[in-house]
Amino acid sequence: MQQHTRTAAVAVLAAVPAAAGDSVATARAILADAAGQTIGEVRFEQAPKGVILQVDASGLPPGSHGIHLHATGSCAPDFKAAKGHVNPAGASHGLRHPEGPDSGDLPNLFVAADGSARAEFYTTRVALAAAGDLPALLDADGAAVIVHANPDDHRSQPIGGAGGRIACGVIAADEDAAPRPSASP
Repeated sequence: MQQHTRTAAVAVLAAVPAAAGDSVATARAILADAAGQTIGEVRFEQAPKGVILQVDASGLPPGSHGIHLHATGSCAPDFKAAKGHVNPAGASHGLRHPEGPDSGDLPNLFVAADGSARAEFYTTRVALAAAGDLPALLDADGAAVIVHANPDDHRSQPIGGAGGRIACGVIAADEDAAPRPSASP
């Protein structure tokens, strides 16, 4: 019997085009658990109007987990150095909050019974490199992706009840990534 995992996608309304000529087209974050063991990765691709994230992980507790983009590119002890969400505008947390979402909010990550998670997300609230008014994930202090212990209710402050941080990855540019070929006219 083939096991299926859920794939989540989100399109956020505030579409802002990426700056022409951005030098960073892809990035990735290697996810580690609290013991420092590598459990997967998150790939990032700059699209014309947002960023696509692809999660591939294992060894996580089954069920739904909050997953967020955090403001500082550090996973120092117990992942606290990643600080709060990417949120330069000071928006309220939550995809369901009338004064949200903040720039680091994403839908929940679903983890299968075997501990694996494969998902794809899309956000127009960040960019990999400088792009208009969007916060750049690869700015001077970087950014991190955090997986939380519990699901995010997308409304409660400050993190939607998502609980402790159980995995972290620092987002870094793919230095050797070749640009994707464009379609021929």
